[in-house]
Amino acid sequence: MKFPDVPTFRGFQAPGRFEADIRDLEVVQGEVPADLDGAFYRVGPDPQFPPLLGDDIFLNGDGMVSMFRFEDGRVDFTCRWVRTPKFLAEREAGRSLFGAYRNPFTDDPGVRGISRGTANTNLLWHAGRMLALKEDSHPVEIDPLTLGTIGPWDYGGALRSATATAHPKVDAETGTLVFFGYAARGETTPDIAYYEADAHGAIVFERWLTAPYASMVHDFAVTENHVVFPVVPLVSDLQRLKGGLPHFAWDPSKPVCLGVLPRRDPAAEVRWFVGDPRFASHTMNAFEEDGRIHIDMSVGDSVVFPFFPEINGAPFDPEAATPYMSRWTLDLRRPTDDFTQTRLSDVPGEFPRINERRAIRSYRYGYMSMQSGVPDPTMPSSASGMRFDLIGRVDLVTGTTTTHYVGDTSATQEPLFVPRRGATGEGEGYVMALVNRYADMRSDLLILDAENVDGAPLATVRLPLRLRNGLHGTWVDGEDLAVDRTGREEGQPCR
Repeated sequence: MKFPDVPTFRGFQAPGRFEADIRDLEVVQGEVPADLDGAFYRVGPDPQFPPLLGDDIFLNGDGMVSMFRFEDGRVDFTCRWVRTPKFLAEREAGRSLFGAYRNPFTDDPGVRGISRGTANTNLLWHAGRMLALKEDSHPVEIDPLTLGTIGPWDYGGALRSATATAHPKVDAETGTLVFFGYAARGETTPDIAYYEADAHGAIVFERWLTAPYASMVHDFAVTENHVVFPVVPLVSDLQRLKGGLPHFAWDPSKPVCLGVLPRRDPAAEVRWFVGDPRFASHTMNAFEEDGRIHIDMSVGDSVVFPFFPEINGAPFDPEAATPYMSRWTLDLRRPTDDFTQTRLSDVPGEFPRINERRAIRSYRYGYMSMQSGVPDPTMPSSASGMRFDLIGRVDLVTGTTTTHYVGDTSATQEPLFVPRRGATGEGEGYVMALVNRYADMRSDLLILDAENVDGAPLATVRLPLRLRNGLHGTWVDGEDLAVDRTGREEGQPCR
């Protein structure tokens, strides 16, 4: 067995392919704050076997979940693969059986009907369940204490969409979960299914709509009264898949379309706002103000992924693809269908997070992986070609961006905000981020004071190993992890 000698599979990005438990990680600088009690979870692609077709993109690897458990000033580490139906079929065969990213026409014929989902993109804690998410399939439930796989979860049969987003939103005040699936009737279909689940995890609302064209709808926006679906021109087409072309292609001839729906309204018409073509990936937050909807997203003039080509063959443009945190404002009081865009930070960045207690409401602070722009020829690029060497805090009141440089020959993964125990202020807490140490071929976990991001870390937790680039993660408080989980309905066993 041998992985291809290409950037996706070598150096720091070489597949880890291990599961591990490490008790009491070494703290090499500072002290872990004593009030941190809970777990930081993150997930990313880590392929079990070399790709079936000889090469593959980063986003197609099997989901590997890592957990950093904080308690009494110590940190324990666990990582496990999510044992999806795909993972188990390939493990039994001893090789890859599924082909190109989201292209079932390239699979081994023997796996027809088996879910292609990899559960590699994000983690959701809701109603006492930990769900591993990938936007082309249903969630997979895992045990939050052991990371063992429980099985696919379809909300007791109520999830009729073929897919569920990797970026759901939870209203911290009500416990309501808002989510959707795009390509909801199958790959390359323009159908979107919008759902709400109550604080107990039961789906209580479903609404279907049709997008103007089939595309990647990776994230969306939720306010107290509306949902907004950003349809950007990273398009998909069934004939492309049958022809063996990449699932998505950038089509700058198409506009951005923002579909607005009142929440929990079964009959309201979708209102579409239209703008120039641009690429928006992740939502930091959204809220309403005086009849307007503000959506804060990382926005670039072109697609950020070089492996999804321009539809007419134009070369990838890294400058046009560079994302900046920007605000899209939709004025519901006006009869026109246009919207405005305002840049919120002049420092390029991605992977935005907030204090989740402020989700779907007005807020002040956002935290991101950012770029200094200082070249470092020794440092490899990410899948998108971007090099994140800063952890940033964007202050939406003062308009300032404060950054923490993570070090030479280093790069940060997605930062996460953790509220300080007993805190009442939005910015009172910690920012955690896994940092790649390329020279040493290993990883550190940094813990920063969220109110002093540019200061020295409160603690640097050293891992004696390398964790491949991940995607997204979440924090679960220790009190929630201690709740008795027996007696509730489980997902379907997946072992």
